[in-house]
Amino acid sequence: MRSRLTAVIFFLGTVMALPVLSAALPESVSQALKQAGIPESAISVYVKEVTAKQPALTVNADTAMNPASVMKLLTTYAGLELLGPAYTWRTEVYALGKIEKGVLRGDLAIKGYGDPNLNLENFWLLVRHIRQTGLKEITGDLILDTSYYNIPRTDPGAFDGQPHKTYNVFPEAVLVNYLTSALHLTPQPENNTVRVVVDPASELLDLQNNLKLTRGNCGDWRNQLHANVRKPDETNTRVSVILTGNYAIQCGQNTYHLSLHENASYIHDLFKKLWAQQDGLFRGAVRNGVIPKGIAPLRVYYSPPLAEVVRGINKFSNNVAARQLYLALGETAIPPDIQPSVSLDQSNVAVRRWLFAKRLSFPELVIENGSGLSRIERISAYNMGELLIAAFQSPVMPEFMSSMAIAGADGTMRNRLRGTLVAGKAHMKTGTLNDVMSIAGYVLDHKDRRIAVVFFINHPHAGNARTAIDALIRWVYERA
Repeated sequence: MRSRLTAVIFFLGTVMALPVLSAALPESVSQALKQAGIPESAISVYVKEVTAKQPALTVNADTAMNPASVMKLLTTYAGLELLGPAYTWRTEVYALGKIEKGVLRGDLAIKGYGDPNLNLENFWLLVRHIRQTGLKEITGDLILDTSYYNIPRTDPGAFDGQPHKTYNVFPEAVLVNYLTSALHLTPQPENNTVRVVVDPASELLDLQNNLKLTRGNCGDWRNQLHANVRKPDETNTRVSVILTGNYAIQCGQNTYHLSLHENASYIHDLFKKLWAQQDGLFRGAVRNGVIPKGIAPLRVYYSPPLAEVVRGINKFSNNVAARQLYLALGETAIPPDIQPSVSLDQSNVAVRRWLFAKRLSFPELVIENGSGLSRIERISAYNMGELLIAAFQSPVMPEFMSSMAIAGADGTMRNRLRGTLVAGKAHMKTGTLNDVMSIAGYVLDHKDRRIAVVFFINHPHAGNARTAIDALIRWVYERA
C-alpha cells in the first residue's frame, strides 16, 4: 500500500515549473527589513488582486519557504472542499456486556475518529448522552479504541524539546480537551501570593506553587514562569509540577497551559469525575482495545461542523486540531470500508489529487502534518497566493475567509494594526517558528478591491519582521 501511495504522490507532484517573477519592494517594507537585519534574499512576497491576471508585486515568489502556521490555510481549504463545511467527526460509545436495570455488566468502550473539538464542554455532553440511555452503573473498565489512526508514535518533545507545551500534543483518535491542563493564575496582593487553580482538577497531579508576586511591569509573563515537570515513577504515581519564577500584579488573571498526562489516564480521570457528577457509578480502570465487529453503538456523538472547527484552527492557530483535520482528509483517498484507518500517506495523496483536479501545480510542496509545526514543510509564496485566489472563487469562500483572524479585532491579529485604517479590513493567517515569520490572507483596500497577500520570512532574525509585515499590509491597503 505504501509503495502505491508514494507512486501516486510522485506522479501528482511532477508538473511544470513555477514562473519566475520579481518586482521592487515598497520603501517602507525595505526600510523595516533593514532595521530588522533581514536581507531581501530571505523573504518571499506575493500580492495580487483576486480578479487580476497578474500579481501586483512578487519578490522571490517562486522560492520554496517554510510557511510555519500559514500552512493551515492549505489544510483548512482542502478540508472545506473535500469534506464539506457540514462535515462532522463522530465518537461512538459501546456497551461491551449486558445492561440490566441500568447496570452494565461489562466494559464501556469509546471509539474515536479524530474529533478535534472534544473539549471539556463537549466531553461533558458526550458523558451526558451516555447517561441519558438510562445507564447508571458500569461494572467493568473504560476501553479506548484509537485504532482509526494509523500513524507512528513519536516523542512529543522531538520538535523543540518542549514535551509539555500544548502545541506539541500528538494527534489521537480519541482526544479530549487537547490533553491540556489549564493553570489559572490570579494575583493576591493582600497576602503577597499568586493563586493557581488547575482545570480540570485532577487526582493525577501534585502541584507545588513557588511563584513570587512582584510589583514591576508585566512584560512577557510566560517567559517569567518555569514549570518543572516530573513524570510518575516507582515512588510517586502522580505527575509533579513545581512552578517557580515571578508573576507581576499588573499581569492580572491569566492562564498557563500544559500537557502533563498520558492520553488514556487523562480521559479516565476526567470520565470518572463527569460520570460521578451525573450520579453514575464507575470504579474501573482504563485500557486500550479494539471494538469487535458487528456490534451496534450505544450512542454516537457528533462534533460541531467543520465550518465552525476551522475558525478555531485559523483564528487561534490550533496545531492539534489542524493535524486532526489533515488526517481526516485521508478518508477521501481511500474509503473507510477498504481501509478502516487513516494515515499521513493517505492525507498526502488526497491533497495532491485535490490540487491536481483544481489545476494547481505545486511541485515544491512538502507537507509533514498539515499544521505548519514542522521544520520541513515547504511552499512558495506564489503558490500560497494562487491557493488564496482559487479559494476566493470557491463555493466555500465564506467559511474559509471567516475562519481567518481579523486585523485589530480577534484571534492572532487582535493586537495587530489596531487603530489603523487597515483594522477590520484584513483577514489573515499568521505563522511563527524559530527563524520563521509569515502571514497570508486577504486585504480589502481603500478602493474596496480584495487583494491576496503572502509574506514569508525565513531568517535567524525573522522574529523582528513584524514591522515589515505590517508595513506591507498597510501598503497594500493604501496603494493606488
